[in-house]
Amino acid sequence: MSPTQRWTFALKPASWPKLLVPAVLGQALGVRSAGGVSAAGLGVGALYTVAILVFIVLMNDWADEKVDRLKREMFPQGCSPKTIPDAILPARSLLIVGSGAGLIAAAVAIAGSYALDRPAVAWMGTAGLLTFAAYTLPPLRMNYRGGGELLEAFGVGFLLPSIQVEAQGGALGQSEYAVLAGFAVISLASAIASGLSDEQSDKAGGKRTVASMLGNSVARVAVMLALVGGAASWVVAGFFIEPMRVALLGGASVVIFYALKLRTLSSSALTNEFEAQRRYKGVLHAAIWRGAVVLSALVLLERAIAI
Repeated sequence: MSPTQRWTFALKPASWPKLLVPAVLGQALGVRSAGGVSAAGLGVGALYTVAILVFIVLMNDWADEKVDRLKREMFPQGCSPKTIPDAILPARSLLIVGSGAGLIAAAVAIAGSYALDRPAVAWMGTAGLLTFAAYTLPPLRMNYRGGGELLEAFGVGFLLPSIQVEAQGGALGQSEYAVLAGFAVISLASAIASGLSDEQSDKAGGKRTVASMLGNSVARVAVMLALVGGAASWVVAGFFIEPMRVALLGGASVVIFYALKLRTLSSSALTNEFEAQRRYKGVLHAAIWRGAVVLSALVLLERAIAI
């Protein structure tokens, strides 16, 4: 592998929508709330998202070296290559670049708050960085202690989009809270599902996730409850918040459509059935990401029609 290929592998582009989609959702809500588009706000939000994305991806691999090695030893033919155990990149490189990306994210948030005259961008951006650090890094390492899924759902589903709203010059009102509360619950489904393929290696490595503590079956039930629960909250909110009704119901419809498809795949996504779990998580991600994108598009369409 060339250096470019090694870094591309380590940065896991297929996982980027996990943060890019919430950022788009937040930007759309910010445009609606502010009543117009701020190019500077879009730039600050984009730079922050990219920096914190690099921080999360690389530092997660750095912090999870032990359990990644365990998984490769336990399932040498069953799981995908791991960045450090398979010598794609050294741990020191991930630590240096990942830490640097975290510092850049903090700098963008602080500088952006002055440039935009939005003080909340600084403290919210810093809070976002600390939230993701608490998930992975010592001393908290919540994904090892338990509760990491809740922290991830809050960071990805609520805090990151909220930063984008603030960067656009918008404000979190009733409509925005309704969207983001539901999206945080939906994001919890993804956080829980991410532990399915690592159930046994996480248990052996002392990592406390829903799957490693409660098992595959309970984790899959929790995934479905979070996915449907978040979509249901959008439906309920849609009947009470008239300005966002079409967007909320549209986004919920997409999530529910894929949730029905996910239900048919659930029974095959058993412990160590890695290929079945990959298909299962693919449909889950389609539910979350496409639902949020449709909701975002409808929010912007509503704004354009209003103009």
